[in-house]
Amino acid sequence: MSGHSKWASIKHQKAVTDAKRAGVFTKLANGITVAARNGVDPTMNFQLRLAIDRARAANMPNANIDRAIARASGAGAGQIVESLYEAYGPHGVAILIEIATDNKNRALSEVKSLLTRHGGKLAGAGSVQYLFEKKGLITVAASNQNDDKTEMDIIDSGADDYELSNNEYLIYTKPDHLESVKKNLEEKSYTITDAKLTWEPKQGISLDDETSQKIVTLLSSLDELDDVTSVASNAG
Repeated sequence: MSGHSKWASIKHQKAVTDAKRAGVFTKLANGITVAARNGVDPTMNFQLRLAIDRARAANMPNANIDRAIARASGAGAGQIVESLYEAYGPHGVAILIEIATDNKNRALSEVKSLLTRHGGKLAGAGSVQYLFEKKGLITVAASNQNDDKTEMDIIDSGADDYELSNNEYLIYTKPDHLESVKKNLEEKSYTITDAKLTWEPKQGISLDDETSQKIVTLLSSLDELDDVTSVASNAG
């Protein structure tokens, strides 16, 4: 097991709270639209299945899901654009910000404004991304019984790494192993609360408690923007 950043643990717990926000459907719909560009049949498109599962977990109506899928083929107003922004936070903390939006100028303005307000700034292309790697992440509800068996099942599933955080197992995989590991765990009757691709830092940096809290506040604020689909940091 390897330790991951404080933000890595917090952001997975935010999902429950975020599902109650009025703007969360916009974020989820954009994710569905992006995934559906690689095929509108969820039985053949694993990323679309994941996006739909996330939407249903937030009680998003089927009609909204259908509209988001149709939008991938150009139906409806506003084309969704994806971008990856690289940034530095206070004390040189590296940040990656993924967006999916129908208004890139608005999204960029909101991101820049938040960074400036919290002592951060945008960085040039390539200056931050090399510090991260793409991974699959599966969140499994922890059982209070037979944890040794659970951990052996996670290892046997083909996962690369895992950690126990706030009564959940965070299970990390190679990107192309995400589907097979998820299926393996489902076949063993584990309750999967989330599964997605995510950016993880290759190496974290240590911060004192006060600075760490400032970074978490910045990252949380960025993550709450409707156009932002993911935020990653190398803050320890």
